[in-house]
Amino acid sequence: MAIPNPPRNGEGDRAKRGGGGSRSLQRPQVYTARKLRREMTLPEVLLWEQLRGQKLGVKFRRQHPVGPYVTDFCSMAGKLIVEIDGEAHDRGTAPERDAARDAFLAEQGFEVVRVAAKDVLENMDGVVRLLRSKADSPLHHACGMVPLPASGEDF
Repeated sequence: MAIPNPPRNGEGDRAKRGGGGSRSLQRPQVYTARKLRREMTLPEVLLWEQLRGQKLGVKFRRQHPVGPYVTDFCSMAGKLIVEIDGEAHDRGTAPERDAARDAFLAEQGFEVVRVAAKDVLENMDGVVRLLRSKADSPLHHACGMVPLPASGEDF
């Protein structure tokens, strides 16, 4: 009795599960985030050099999907999002879209810090100080809630 060869990639049980391409194509935000990581603007690249490697005490991810949006920089543990705004954010319907985006992210418990691209290019030290103060502050939660004491602690 001959033992059948195992199925090759794309054959066998996997082919019957509905396909649909890779997981990143099933979640377009992931595909968009990967594309944006490859095409970062100069202010994004310069700020990423300051944020990467937990230099501010919290881990940041670049071009990270949160719900239907892709954020420029996101600290999941610190619930902090940093958005770099160029001139295009002041034109057309961009301010309304940014406000809707910020409202959604605030509902998810994130604080959104918007930094002008010009400030990143001309005043990096000031931007880093601002972000460090936000990352260090335990009370920066966007919803305004003060964290409750851990069980066993006095009020």
